[in-house]
Amino acid sequence: MIEQKRILITGGAGSIGSELVRQLCAKNKIYILDINESGIFELIDDVGAENVTGRVGDIRDYKTVKDVFDDFKPQVVFNAAAYKHVPLMEYTPLEAINTNVVGHYNVLHVAKTWECVEKFVFISTDKVVSSKSVLGATKKLGEVITLNQGKGYIVVRFGNVMDSRGSLLKIWQRQMDKGLPLTITDERMSRYMMTIPEASNLVIEAAARGEGGEIFVLDMGKRVNIKELAFEILQKAGKKPEIEVIGMRPGETLTEDLMTEEEWSRAVKEDKFYVIR
Repeated sequence: MIEQKRILITGGAGSIGSELVRQLCAKNKIYILDINESGIFELIDDVGAENVTGRVGDIRDYKTVKDVFDDFKPQVVFNAAAYKHVPLMEYTPLEAINTNVVGHYNVLHVAKTWECVEKFVFISTDKVVSSKSVLGATKKLGEVITLNQGKGYIVVRFGNVMDSRGSLLKIWQRQMDKGLPLTITDERMSRYMMTIPEASNLVIEAAARGEGGEIFVLDMGKRVNIKELAFEILQKAGKKPEIEVIGMRPGETLTEDLMTEEEWSRAVKEDKFYVIR
């Protein structure tokens, strides 16, 4: 769907960014911008493609972002660089603002100065909907300033990405390896779940199909109850069903929604996606 393009992926060494690199590198030229030096090195080495390169840098540094655009002149931009952990951002809201808002705006602003940029995709989260968390607020602002750019500027909104770095499944795996009970914050908590390939496919398809000003949301079916998921994982692993309730952390909610009621009223179902225009 996207071929023979120069593609810039900020946060390209992260869970979603690295999967985008893997799926797109066969038919495109890829440039990774990330603060994770080892992550970039290992990804480029693992992919083994001459058309994948990158540099260590921070989207919060406007000059760094400008230098990357000057050197690479991207035609497609995926901004996957962000802080994502709700409780941590409650304690350091300025860091969330500097990266998720100021950093994002740096990439967005420089992209607008280059006529070669055909598509710009901002990766958001369902935590923007009815959320009172710092993280949700920063990503919501990121959505707004992206959608206001008009033609070619698109938002993709995720649910929880299973097996991504720092995700619930990673935490549970470490706990099982140590013989500890699986921890949940509340027995009533439920989340929309998607896999890393599903999330990355959504991003790529949104870039290919989006015209600008849209929010793409994957139809993820029903929410998954976290307690039931923990029991299922323990059962499949042949482990004793031990679960510890630790209580909700700052900024967390019992449920998360894909869209507001107003967004549902104008969302159009297209294949496995909802598109909000």
